[in-house]
Amino acid sequence: MKTLSLAFALLFAALPALADPIPLAELSRYLNGIETAQGRFTQVNGDRSVSTGTVYIRRPGRIRFEYDPPNDALVMAGGGQVAVFDPKSNQPPEQYPLSRTPLSLILDRQVDLRRARMVVGYGAEGSTTRVTAQDPDNPDYGTLTLFFADDPVRLVQWVVDDGSGSPVRVALDDLETGVSLGASLFNIVLEARKRGED
Repeated sequence: MKTLSLAFALLFAALPALADPIPLAELSRYLNGIETAQGRFTQVNGDRSVSTGTVYIRRPGRIRFEYDPPNDALVMAGGGQVAVFDPKSNQPPEQYPLSRTPLSLILDRQVDLRRARMVVGYGAEGSTTRVTAQDPDNPDYGTLTLFFADDPVRLVQWVVDDGSGSPVRVALDDLETGVSLGASLFNIVLEARKRGED
């Protein structure tokens, strides 16, 4: 029996220790430190279709997903609204309040992941930290699961689940912060005029 216990002890000692998740306060500081950012993304939709493109972020409240050709769709948030431009399915663009989407959680002026009932899942997954957040006042709006790498802390992926059963996963590649981004990138009215949809 002693030999068996010793064998188990040696086995567990040989296993790599699980990394501690990055503290929520540190992740909040990182998100609040992002004023502008730009990078490539790969999006996996609920139906397993894959799209690529460039994402532009200008906090608070603004984001733009430009898809690579031949996909002419565009998703953008600005002025408190989200607009989906998709020539194949809608004209003019479909619009709804940003506050009703899980992405608003990281586009807020001040992000505090320690807020009561905001984080509903938190832990380490291999070398990344996973945080699942929701609007504490409106949990029915869905969840946003963020994945962060360490050293240095950086956002590498998120999953938006609006409760429809078709979560959307977005993997970020080389997200560069502190870039110069014009306000026109996030102007829904201007984009609609450009596309002749106003």
